[in-house]
Amino acid sequence: MIRLNLPTSESEIRKLKLGDEISLYGVIVTARDAAHKLMVEKKPDFVRPLLKNGAIYHCGPVMRQEGDRWTAVAAGPTTSIREEPYEAEVMETYGVRVIIGKGGMGPKTLAACQKVGAIYLHAVGGAAVLQADNIVEVQDVLMLKELGAPEAFWVCRVEGFKGVVTMDAAGQSLHARVLEQTKKQRDALLGL
Repeated sequence: MIRLNLPTSESEIRKLKLGDEISLYGVIVTARDAAHKLMVEKKPDFVRPLLKNGAIYHCGPVMRQEGDRWTAVAAGPTTSIREEPYEAEVMETYGVRVIIGKGGMGPKTLAACQKVGAIYLHAVGGAAVLQADNIVEVQDVLMLKELGAPEAFWVCRVEGFKGVVTMDAAGQSLHARVLEQTKKQRDALLGL
């Protein structure tokens, strides 16, 4: 298990390879469809300091408010491919080093990982309550009224948040490899 502290540097990210098991410590920011669209179309400055050398988590967490404090109840990853039209531009504009989600992403995001020095970290789906346990503090929530709870930018400090590198800064994608191998096996089975 490799400990990765956030914010991080391009040189640290470029050391990581496919299959590396990561344990994250620091601040991550949730961002789903509406947040990504906003970052591409409006380029808001309020997220710049949060994302520079930091991490975006594709997640619509379930949060509980107690007074003026928020706590995470469930925080599992959402399917990342929906952000493929936006992610490369977001990574380049904001200097994001880590994208966290499930299911992987496509060639535009992979090219951006290689260009800017970033990774895609695959989080385990179906373990939302366990992942919420690694959110030790909800530091802020941005655009809650405008975007709604699942789409808002939740600023969370994590300790020991686990994931596996499935797209690296060298341009390697475990998702692309699995797809290629599956197609070969399918073709062999069908006699193509």
